Amino acid sequence: MVYFQKMTPEGYRQIEDEIAKLKKDRPRRIKILQAARALGDLSENTEYTEAKRDLGHLQSRLRYLGKQLKYAEIVETKDDGKVNLGKTVVLKFDDDDETEEYKVVGRMEADLAAGKVSFDSPLGQAIMKKEAGTTVTVAAPAGEYQVTIVEVK
Repeated sequence: MVYFQKMTPEGYRQIEDEIAKLKKDRPRRIKILQAARALGDLSENTEYTEAKRDLGHLQSRLRYLGKQLKYAEIVETKDDGKVNLGKTVVLKFDDDDETEEYKVVGRMEADLAAGKVSFDSPLGQAIMKKEAGTTVTVAAPAGEYQVTIVEVK
């Protein structure tokens, strides 16, 4: 069974940009590895060990990101007034008078500090497919809380 990773077009482009950046950096890392190898005895060559490890991490990250793109399902937003992937929502948490704005994104794109919440997080699951004016209960690991959807953009 193939599992497709839902993401926004912006998330897909971010992964493509990171892959391009890593591929651009790969020749430099290979040169560092070659220079360290030329220093001699590999068994006690810290520079060689570190360069080999760094290149391995880069290659591993490239493989991982490549798989993310291969199994990506890009979800386009619809203007139907409901919370969905790619939309921005303004939320009012019942224990606070302030409102907060979040963009609903795929799992790989989630970053609360940047205002991006995953559609399959407890908050994301609670608000998905709901309209503005709806109050929902979020079942989070630390306990339940309520949030009201003020606006869907």
